[in-house]
Amino acid sequence: MDQARSTISKIFNGEPHSYTRFNLTQNMEGDNSQVEMKLSSDMDEEAGGNGVGDHLNHNSNRKPHAAEKPGRKPKNLCFMVAATVLIFVIGYLIAYLAHGKKDVAPTCEASVDPVAEPLERETGAAPLMNWEDVKKLLTEKLSAAKMEPVFREFSVVNHKAGSKGDESLANKVLGKFKGYGMNTWTDEHFIKVQDAPAAGANRFVFKGSAEYSKGFLSYSANGTATGGVLYAFYGQESDFQLLRDRNINMTDRVMLIRAGRISFAEKVANAAKMGASAVLIYPDPTDYPIGDSTQLFGHVHMGSGDPYTPGFPSFNHTQFPPVQSSGLPKILAQSITSAMASNIRRQLGGHNEPETWGGSYKLGEENDAITVEVNNVLAEKKIHNVFGVIKGFVDADRYVVIGAQRDAWGAGFATSTVGTSLLVELARSISDMVKNDGFKPRRSIVFASWSAGEYGSVGATEWLEGYLSSLSMKAFSYINLDRVIKGSTGFKVSASPLMHGLIESTMKEVKYPDSSSTLYSQFAKINFESNVLEPFKLDAAAYPFLAFSGIPSVSFGFTSGNLEYPYFGTELDTREKLNVAAGNQVPQLAETAARFAGHMVLRLVHDHLLRMDVMKYNNIIRNHVVQINTKVYSVKRMQPQLLPKALTVQWLISASGSYGRVAQRLVTDMQNSDLEDIEMCRIINDRIMAVERNLLSPYVSPRDSPFRHIMLGSGPHTLKALSNHLDGLKNDHPESDADLFRNQLAMATWTVQGCANSLAGDIWALDNEI
Repeated sequence: MDQARSTISKIFNGEPHSYTRFNLTQNMEGDNSQVEMKLSSDMDEEAGGNGVGDHLNHNSNRKPHAAEKPGRKPKNLCFMVAATVLIFVIGYLIAYLAHGKKDVAPTCEASVDPVAEPLERETGAAPLMNWEDVKKLLTEKLSAAKMEPVFREFSVVNHKAGSKGDESLANKVLGKFKGYGMNTWTDEHFIKVQDAPAAGANRFVFKGSAEYSKGFLSYSANGTATGGVLYAFYGQESDFQLLRDRNINMTDRVMLIRAGRISFAEKVANAAKMGASAVLIYPDPTDYPIGDSTQLFGHVHMGSGDPYTPGFPSFNHTQFPPVQSSGLPKILAQSITSAMASNIRRQLGGHNEPETWGGSYKLGEENDAITVEVNNVLAEKKIHNVFGVIKGFVDADRYVVIGAQRDAWGAGFATSTVGTSLLVELARSISDMVKNDGFKPRRSIVFASWSAGEYGSVGATEWLEGYLSSLSMKAFSYINLDRVIKGSTGFKVSASPLMHGLIESTMKEVKYPDSSSTLYSQFAKINFESNVLEPFKLDAAAYPFLAFSGIPSVSFGFTSGNLEYPYFGTELDTREKLNVAAGNQVPQLAETAARFAGHMVLRLVHDHLLRMDVMKYNNIIRNHVVQINTKVYSVKRMQPQLLPKALTVQWLISASGSYGRVAQRLVTDMQNSDLEDIEMCRIINDRIMAVERNLLSPYVSPRDSPFRHIMLGSGPHTLKALSNHLDGLKNDHPESDADLFRNQLAMATWTVQGCANSLAGDIWALDNEI
């Protein structure tokens, strides 16, 4: 109404001499609203004279009540018609607007509903809390005493993926997140996994004696295989190379292999390359003092996620092509106990095993026949991932993800209970800091509880597959809480090189339990990289985030030196067993682990610019390039017919140089940036985030090579594989192929150059010196 009056006033250059009265009523049965409009003016007074035109002239000398003669001038008639039409149009528009509001309920409650005040958001770029105060707040929230009740709440005897125990834990986690005032949601997946035979058990027959095993390895091929037993130590590539050097036939042999050092899947894949027909994996007492009858459980998928929907999420009612992951083995694989393995080894003949392997037994010969029978059952399971988010106050659409596995083969105390408890405690602590202590994270924090981790990070990988295009642009790091306590005398971290600096600084801030020394002074000592950092293992829960999705990731944990925690993959992973391995310091170590993870999370969402060192990859790329260049010249010298004279590594060298220059330019931009400029900070952070995902090779299929990272992935597309391929060419290995090498070299070159281009930012800032 006010707008209509204002419009009339502007048209007439003064206060209107009419008023408009509205009476809006709504027909409750759906009839159109009626608009009653009454216009009153001095029309009678203005009937004489020059009409509306003169009425607008406030200095007119005309008498207000002078009567006009019947014959009016055409000009005055035009003015009156125009005024009438104008008033009609305005009235029609007002009626139309009133009619458009007919659906507004005429109740008093609707008009007085209080509007909820939105949560205050930061409008400037300056941090709203000093970092020292943030650290102090987190210290106050976490304690060893608070860990104990959480451990008890989330300790469950049976919580295999998809079971009622797993679902019950999911609901507990969801309830906690809701109780902390977080926005929550769940993801439901229908996955296919292999379980042990519903009736009976898998078995093997050796020297006329049959043995049955309760343990099993999911995703093994099914069927029966017979062959001579061959002991292959840990089943590493170097172990099989040693057997090959001894001219031992490995075709159709049944490999007997120790657990440890590499994943079950890698052992089986390496054996398959040698032409083996089956693999038996056992826990040797030297590495696993767990009793000679303890069963092992695990999987042998050379990948992660549901292998029956490779590259696709396992959502319900979705149609995908009937394909299987290339990482599924085509040979049999079965776990056996230490006692079963000892009985086999005592009866083997053939060559003596190498002294470096122990030297006490024979390797086995082809007439040491054994029959292996595997009858695993393919089953569909419904699993749930549970999420809660604390939204950021500046860049809410950028987030760090912190997650933990929820399922286990048995009690799984070290496997999942500790991680789930830490996840919940960190969610409680940080939520409380935001709600009650004034902490305002710049970016968001997503807390995730995964299922089906024991089958190969299935829950986490299905989530990544489902939202890959979004996550690769918005999730800037992943912090894994699985298996953070395996001992107490060591501390190991696997991480993206981008995060090494953040890890080192965090270790200098977090103290070791019951000590005045920090984690850094306790474990890093002289050399941080050699004493703390270790490569990612293929079965690490954070590995798919890094090598499949290109999200900088970190896994960490307290260890017992170089010894593995022996109860992973068994039903003996209990609180009591972990207490012994951790020196009865489980709550204290859990508190420290929570602080370590919490400090990294908070630093990543507190600072204006992401704490990631883009120059780290420069040294790694250069080292690979130097190695490849040296080997190319070596092959040309020793096998000149394999590689053309024109072939050089100059393009790869140039791409490496491009990366180094744009990385240094970004460091300079960060140093010279105006932290008050929110948009500039966001642009720089997006350039940093682009590094990891652009090191994923765009030339390989996730189905064939899911871990596409050319530095840290696995497959022929990696720079390490290029170097190994040159070794094969040099030694005339039958699987080496000069044309394939040249193709892979070209793809790796343009992956590095593409990463450099992305890091440069704007198209006009590209490094064109290649």
